[in-house]
Amino acid sequence: MSVRMGVLALLVGGPGYGYQLRGEFEQRTGGSWPLNIGQVYTTLDRLERDGLVARGDADDDGHVVYTATDAGREAVARWFSEPVPAKRGRDELPIKFALAVTVPGVDVPRLVQVQRSAALGTLQDLTRLKRSADPATDLAWSLVLESMVFQAEAEVRWLDHVESAVTRHMPPPASVTDVASVRTAEQAR
Repeated sequence: MSVRMGVLALLVGGPGYGYQLRGEFEQRTGGSWPLNIGQVYTTLDRLERDGLVARGDADDDGHVVYTATDAGREAVARWFSEPVPAKRGRDELPIKFALAVTVPGVDVPRLVQVQRSAALGTLQDLTRLKRSADPATDLAWSLVLESMVFQAEAEVRWLDHVESAVTRHMPPPASVTDVASVRTAEQAR
């Protein structure tokens, strides 16, 4: 997600200053995407440079307050009307498995089990959180939480597929003694 668009969307809802925007963002996302305050102020500077927000005067506590401009409101309306592009290709997990099935000596079935165990643990933690979330009082956090649950469930399903594909298409891994025997035989030639 674009931090830029998230901060701008908050400002469309009303004026705010850096720490306030950071707190609002983290509260609405349940802290699932923590923001560095420096990142928030850098984002505000860039939004101002691009004409999407206007810097106002400082409030009584000395906080510089920003508001969305008409161009900023239009940008947010466009953002909300467009689909989010799918993430493709840079996810570490499938890359790790793609390499694991091609590197000699990697026990891929064991790797599947280790990853599945971690994914199921995450799913259990998220399920506990979901039980305590009340969509009637915190719909924003509930939606983020449910998305994380679905992602964890999808990871478990994908790992089931990996396990099945490895069983069907990959020869069993050579043991260390098998590899040593092959090397000894090659050296004897």
